[in-house]
Parts: sequence; C-alpha cells; structure tokens
Amino acid sequence: MKMQTFQSWLKPAFTALALCLAVDASAQTKRLLVVSVTKGFRHDVIPTVDQVVGDIAKKSGKFSVVFVKTDEDMKEKMTVEALKEYDGVLFNNTTGDLPLPNREGFLSWIKSGKGFVGLHAATDTFPGFPGYIDMIGAQFKTHGAQVEIDVYNQDPFHSATRNYGPHFRVFDEIYIVKNFHRDQVHGLLTQDKHPNTGVPGDYPIAWCKNYGEGRVFYSSLGHRVDVVQRADFQQHVLNGILWSMGLMDGSAVPQSNAYKVSEDEAALGFKPLFNGVDLAGWKLRNPSGNPSWTVQNGMLVNEVTKDVHGTDLVTEEKYLDFTVRFEYLIPAGANSGFYLRGRHEIQIFDDFPACKLSPASNGAFYNLAAPSSFASLKPGVWNQVEATIKGNLATVILNGVKIHDNVAMSRATGGELDNKLGEPGSIFVQGDHGSVAFRNMRIKIIK
Repeated sequence: MKMQTFQSWLKPAFTALALCLAVDASAQTKRLLVVSVTKGFRHDVIPTVDQVVGDIAKKSGKFSVVFVKTDEDMKEKMTVEALKEYDGVLFNNTTGDLPLPNREGFLSWIKSGKGFVGLHAATDTFPGFPGYIDMIGAQFKTHGAQVEIDVYNQDPFHSATRNYGPHFRVFDEIYIVKNFHRDQVHGLLTQDKHPNTGVPGDYPIAWCKNYGEGRVFYSSLGHRVDVVQRADFQQHVLNGILWSMGLMDGSAVPQSNAYKVSEDEAALGFKPLFNGVDLAGWKLRNPSGNPSWTVQNGMLVNEVTKDVHGTDLVTEEKYLDFTVRFEYLIPAGANSGFYLRGRHEIQIFDDFPACKLSPASNGAFYNLAAPSSFASLKPGVWNQVEATIKGNLATVILNGVKIHDNVAMSRATGGELDNKLGEPGSIFVQGDHGSVAFRNMRIKIIK
C-alpha cells in the first residue's frame, strides 16, 4: 500500500518536471524576425541570405526565424504589439523607407533589450530617419567597383569576429559610409585605406554597439552570393545574431585610440609624438592653409585631391638630438616627407619597385643622400622607420634595413622651416604634395 502511494506520487512529479524542462528549453529558443522588404535597390543576394539565415538557425538550435518579405508581412508582424513575441530582428539588405507601422515604437522595442542585426544595405535604409541612422551607427554614402581588399580584425576576442584571424581578404562590394562615429561604436572589422583608391583613412566594415538595453550588430559584407556562401561569413553572421540576442559574449564599449608606447620602449625613454586622438602638439605650418590633416581611427591622415594642395604639419615642440620611430602608409603615386629638426627630409615616395636608387628615392635624404639599399614596401602596406640624429649625423632604418649610417647633415634638403643647422627644430610631415598616413609615432630624446 505504501509502495503504491509512492508510485502514485512519483508519476505526477516526473510529469511536472518534464513539463518544467520543456518550458525552460522553449524559453531558451529565441525568435528572430528576418526582414527583406525593399523600397530602393533590391539586391539579388537577398534569397540566398534568407536561406543561409534559416539554415544556420536550424543548425545552431538556439533561435528560430520568421521571415518578413512583403509590406503586408511587415504591417502584420512588426506592430508594437506583435514585436513583443520576438527577441530580435535582422535587416537583410533592406533599402529605402520601409512601411514600419510605428518607427519610434520599433526603436523603443530594440532599446528595451532586443537584438538588431543589419547586413550590407541595411545602412541604406530609412535615409531620412535620424533615429534609425543613430541606432545602426552609420549611413550608406556610396560604393565603387567590387574589389578585393584586406580586412583587419579590430577585436579577435569578440564572438562575432573571433572566427577570423588578424586579417583576411575578400572580394566584395565595399561600402563607404557617413554619419559614422568611432566613439559611439565598438569596432569589429575595418580597413585603413579607401577600398578603390588606396588613399589612407578610416573605412569601417563591421561594428556593434549598445542601444539602450538592446544590442546592435552591423556588417557591410555580403553583396555577393559567393561571399554569403563562405563559411567564415556565415559564422560571422551567426555569432553576430547570437551576440545581439545576448547568447554570446563580446564588448560593445567603444575602443580608445589613445596611443601609448610599449612598456619596453617607455623604459628606454620613448614618449608619444602623436597621441592617436587629436592634433594636440601639432600645428599647420601655414595657419591659413588648407587643413588637410585629420585624425582617423588612431592614424594621422593627410588627404589631398589631384588639383588641391594640403598643408605641412609641424610639432609645437623643438628637438635637437633624438631617435624617432613611426609607421607610414601611402597610396600609389604618393609623395610626402618626414623632416628631422624641420630641415632634413626623409623622402616618402612611391617608387616601388625601385630600379635605381637616387637622392630622390623613397627613404633618401632628399636631394642629399640616396639610400644604400632598397627596403621599401609597396603602396598600401605600412612601412616602419627608425631615424636617429645626433649632432650633424643621421641614421635611418627602414623596415629593419639600415639605409643610412651616420650620414652628415651638411645642409638643409629643401622645403625646410629654417637654415639654423645644429640647433633644435620642429619635426614636420609634408602635406602639400600627396596623401599619407602616420601612426605609432614616438620619440626619445638623446642627452
């Protein structure tokens, strides 16, 4: 009798436990809206993206998808009330002004703790709606011809980008965006030059951000079907979706671009020459000249067009004997220079691959001494320089190769600030000839 009583109690207990487990499992499966409605250009890749998102949802088992493909779908499934049934939304190459029943209500829904994922043309959506542009983090401006580029991973620890290495190559249609602010997003993937012209600058590809209590993830990759079919892209999207709905980790805090020298270099006495954040400590050589210099994603960038000259940028502080280290990046056909004491120019010039070394070659002390070896890298690749000047002797190491060894600085090399040889002088970077970018600029005073 006692055994029967125990069994009669045990059965409903197991039933209740099973129901509880079923409810918990159901609660862990998120629901994602996938929107592909367009009111502008319609991308051919949309059906492929829909299929891929559906497939990765099934394989992950962590979320299900509901597709929104028509105006009627949007009006029915994306009311403020209907959105309560979902945990996130993915905009699959949406364009133009979509027929959202309540735009502000939609943004409030994301702010309440929901996830938003935007792919490729999602930044070409709601062009006249500032609230949406603020939410997604940027607005489409233009694009050039499809091109193969180097993509740099800004956060290899973030769930949405940890499957990528430090950098990778992709052939795709690369967007140029506007209304983008580094201090408002957490950078994930980026470029350090224009995808088509090679001119240095900040050209973001993917980022994430907090939006109220919600999470926003955007990637501009995926114009082409073959890109969408790549395993690394699909992992990128899957993890971005899971991150947006709180199922994976990753910071959304904007990164700081403030430049700090390494502990080893600090111990040697090196200090930043450029802080990576602003132009503090620098000034235009000609105060009324074209302000062609900007700070972009930790880089000191000079951008000049074919018919417009820029202006040289000069340090406010003057230096006598020192070692300076820096990196520079140039596009094809570039012409710039780095001046020691404001009088002795280390030539920065695209002559790759050089057939003959001369006092006008890249790395030369312009119009004074040719480099002893050719050590330049091709345009679009960062070159590393170490230059030391003590007394009237200067040594330069380019990309690990000593190209000048105690060369006598017997005169100024042209374009100098003054002719006070042997006295302290400013460092300046040439801005009147062509585009160039510098980074990781540091200096050590020799006493």
